[in-house]
Amino acid sequence: MSAESPTGFTPTGTIATSTDRRRVVFATVVGTTVEWYDFFIYASAAGLVFGQLFFAPLGADAAILLSFATVGVSFLFRPLGAFLAGHFGDKYGRRVVLMWTLILMGAATAAVGLLPTYEAIGIAAPILLILLRILQGISAGGEWGGAVLMAVEHAPKTKRGLFGASPQIGVPLGLLLASGIMAIMTVLAPGDAFLAWGWRVPFLLSVFLILIGYYVRRRVEESPVFVELAERKEQTRMPIIQLFKRHALLVLIAALVFAGNNAVGYMTTGGYIQNYSTNPDGPLGLERGPVLWAVAGSAVTWLLSTFFAGWISDRIGRRTTYIIGWILQLLGVFLLFPLVNTGEIGMLFLGLAILTIGLGFTYGPQAALYSELFPASIRFSGVSISYAIGAILGGAFAPTIATALVQATGSTESVTWYLAGMTLLGLSATLLLRDRSGIPLGPDSETEQTKSPVYGLARA
Repeated sequence: MSAESPTGFTPTGTIATSTDRRRVVFATVVGTTVEWYDFFIYASAAGLVFGQLFFAPLGADAAILLSFATVGVSFLFRPLGAFLAGHFGDKYGRRVVLMWTLILMGAATAAVGLLPTYEAIGIAAPILLILLRILQGISAGGEWGGAVLMAVEHAPKTKRGLFGASPQIGVPLGLLLASGIMAIMTVLAPGDAFLAWGWRVPFLLSVFLILIGYYVRRRVEESPVFVELAERKEQTRMPIIQLFKRHALLVLIAALVFAGNNAVGYMTTGGYIQNYSTNPDGPLGLERGPVLWAVAGSAVTWLLSTFFAGWISDRIGRRTTYIIGWILQLLGVFLLFPLVNTGEIGMLFLGLAILTIGLGFTYGPQAALYSELFPASIRFSGVSISYAIGAILGGAFAPTIATALVQATGSTESVTWYLAGMTLLGLSATLLLRDRSGIPLGPDSETEQTKSPVYGLARA
């Protein structure tokens, strides 16, 4: 029977118990939370301190632009991580890839916490910072696909959206953890102490979080779909070549779906709102601590909406859930800056909270949607590469673009229209896809899985 059988049997005929499934869900949540904590700590620090510590000789405006650009640089290397992880994940399994991406991310993050500043070692400091950010990008490019497939391929077919939401909520949980710890450090190390050493502590804490994540992931069994592929010796020799040979258009459309979400999401996860609202030379000049707590609070609303969207997508379909999400996200985009620009922390939180409801609806179903788009033999490559390309097209340079738009126009209205355009792009891509909720995921159904889910293309 197939992995998605509602009776609970895996493709190999063994029974997937509720304990096994709870362990998978817990492991994907913990692992992705740790990974994204590491990723977002960097983005938060880029908005708050890296301009002063690593790029100060360029002047204030250029320094913050380049600081945000280093956030985006990592996205350019996500496809490399996705290619490597997709290749090895489709050939050797999802679990081993997840272990190595976790270790790589943790090592790079801890190293940032030990890095000397420009004042100490000159030009070598920003160069080393960028190299470490590249390693984070490679890790992030490989992490998501493996976590998604471990969750969705273990799930009953009627609960794929719910199970798939478990790695998705690792993003708002990582943001909550990163913003919360940064906010605590602004209290423990206020003012100049935060610039001197306070910002380093969250990076160094990554070592302990990685150990926890590694322990949890070691206790999880391999994906049942991959187990059956391995037993049949049906792993694809060159999965990436097969992916682009047969499904290049699908990869692009799936990437555009994520780009519409990612560009808007990186207003907070990329550190833009944190910098815009706390910049002492900017229009608001708010304190770091309250802003970070507001961002942390919005991560809670993001988490709840992400989880709910995954759950509801099992009932009304992925496509319908996404369409509702794009409408909500567009509303949030137009309300964001009018509320933020009041200069009141409560209004800033409200703007972020409304925005994250739409973000959750366009992120919660993504794991199940992507998993149902690609055939089993090349699924790891398909979901990872689509995700990585979407991240480049969407979030990679969203904070940099937003900063440049404000510097050029003197108004956040231009940023609003940029984010609205990206939201409409995501909606358009979604409308091109058929809903494949509940399609069998096992190797037995590869023929059905290879039929194009893109409207207008032959399905045979």
